[in-house]
Amino acid sequence: MLTQDQSKADESATDAFKNNITLFTRILDSLLDGYDNRLRPGLGDRVTEVKTDIYVTSFGPVSDTDMEYTVDVFFRQSWKDERLKFHGPMNILRLNNLMASKIWTPDTFFHNGKKSVAHNMTMPNKLLRIQEDGTLLYTMRLTVQAECPMHLEDFPMDSHSCPLKFGSYAYTVTEVTYIWSRNATRSVEVAPDGSRLNQYDLLGQTAGEETIKSSTACMEIIANLPVTIGQVSGETKSRQGQAFALRRAGEHVGTPPDVMEH
Repeated sequence: MLTQDQSKADESATDAFKNNITLFTRILDSLLDGYDNRLRPGLGDRVTEVKTDIYVTSFGPVSDTDMEYTVDVFFRQSWKDERLKFHGPMNILRLNNLMASKIWTPDTFFHNGKKSVAHNMTMPNKLLRIQEDGTLLYTMRLTVQAECPMHLEDFPMDSHSCPLKFGSYAYTVTEVTYIWSRNATRSVEVAPDGSRLNQYDLLGQTAGEETIKSSTACMEIIANLPVTIGQVSGETKSRQGQAFALRRAGEHVGTPPDVMEH
């Protein structure tokens, strides 16, 4: 009798699992039915607002010779696409890069990037979450080599500000805008053990905003050799950014800027 009851319970659990899988598949199929990923959300009705934040896992090395630096980040973007609203027993669909390739995603690029690598081992390091109201979270792991203009007149007591500028490649500010997910101070976080610097010290970061005129919608991140973080909104495009503060190792300085809150 006990064996029969256990068998029925197992069959019931298996049926429930299959039903959930079937329901999940139906929701995904319905979301993609008639969906055109060539069209941005809100086309003809509103500006698409992309919220961003960055977690820096490692910063450095910095090359004086090539005037560039390397940074590893988890780059997060969030936006709302009403076409992806759904109703079901779950509030969030937890998906991977396969779904991301079938929907509209921001065409974000790094303005001053010399080389950008998206990590693909063992699979593309990308995460996609879709909430029932159509809000999406898209996260990817990137390594970026970016230009860092340096003025070495005060070598070896010099300090520098190294930007990381990113934004939309094709859309203007009337179509796509970028903003920080929380605020400029809290939307960029550096891992406590994230410094990979030899000749410089990573001091901290500050926040700021300014408006520029640009031909592309972009945001700016600045790395200092003292860290500052800022947001920039273009007249024809929007731009946001961050900066990291560094000084040469062994150089005496006053109290470093406050480190960003975690």
